[in-house]
This record gives sequence, C-alpha cells and structure tokens, in this order.
Amino acid sequence: MRVMKPYDFIGVKGFKLGWSLFGPPLMTVYCYVIGDLMIDTAQSHMQKEVLKIAKDQNIKRICLTHHHEDHSGNAAAINKKFNARVYGHAITIQKMAAPFNILPYQKYVWGKTTPLKIEELPLEIDTDFGTMVPVHSPGHSKDHTVYFLKEKGVLFSGDLYLSDRIKFFRSDEDMGAQIVSLKKILKLDFDTLLCCHYPKREKGKK
Repeated sequence: MRVMKPYDFIGVKGFKLGWSLFGPPLMTVYCYVIGDLMIDTAQSHMQKEVLKIAKDQNIKRICLTHHHEDHSGNAAAINKKFNARVYGHAITIQKMAAPFNILPYQKYVWGKTTPLKIEELPLEIDTDFGTMVPVHSPGHSKDHTVYFLKEKGVLFSGDLYLSDRIKFFRSDEDMGAQIVSLKKILKLDFDTLLCCHYPKREKGKK
C-alpha cells in the first residue's frame, strides 16, 4: 500500500508519505515545500511519488534535518534528476558521503539512502516566506538540525519532537542531548510546529 496525501499548513505545503507491502503503512513521514525549497525527502520506497512532488513544485533546493533514511531517502534521486542542491549539517555531509548501515526493519519500512555529496548549510536561507535559520539540535542524531522560519513563526522540527510520551529510543540517541536541544528550541519565538511524523498546529503553545 502506498500513501501520499498533500496538506497545507498556513501556506507551507506538506506531503504525508507511507509505504507497506500489505495493509496500511506501519509509519508515515512528511516532507515540506516552501517555493522551490524542500525540507527532507521522505523514504526511498516512495521515490516515484516524491520525484513527482519535486517536479510539480519545481524543487531546486533541499534542506535535510538529518541523515536518517526516512528523511534523506530521495535526496540523491532529486539531485540527479532535477539538479537540486542539497544542504545539511557538517556531520550530515560526512554521513551522506558513503553508505551507512541500517537495521533490517528500517530497510523494510523506509528503504535505504543513496549516498551523495551535499553542501554545508548557510547561516540563513532565503525562502518565499522570509528568512529560515538552521539550528543544530543534536540528540535524536548527532547531526540533527531544525529550521526556524522567523517571519512565519514556523519551526520545522524533524525528529526533535516525536510525541508527548516517547515509547522507545534508538540505541544511538542521546536523551540528555535531546533534552538540552528541546530547551534551546523552546526559547525561539514560534507558534507552529511541523514535525516529520506528527505535525502539531497549536497556536501559542510550546
């Protein structure tokens, strides 16, 4: 089963994507579009749908929150087909330069990431909705980065926030670092939180 559902989050385009061999997907992920900029590229199992999104939205730039396969899965394909520039944290650059190991369940649920050479993030990124600022927020991964769209009051949080009660952590996650990152992000002046797995739209609540 393949799931692709578009959304509009206060002008930001979101796309919910999921895949499974049988029945509903075990997990879905989101990628977001602002003008010609895509934030994260979803799982490689959904490459056909993501390439269509990239074509329809005339994607020229990609910003990755981190290297995990459900976020970076289609970056190389979009880069190759549409010559889109791909940006990430310095650690993301290292991780994406060569294949990285994933567990069998990760390969089944999301698929593998194709390595590619990406560029380091600038301090500020111009978008159709104003300036977007990358903020390093390690914990879920060492390279994890969120994106703060200042004029719009929107935070693209990737996997920094997954739910109110996290049921499990990956073996490579650092809970202490994640708590520090969450406290740092809460100091930003945002009122809309757009996550990879569970978008939250609670005005004025942090």
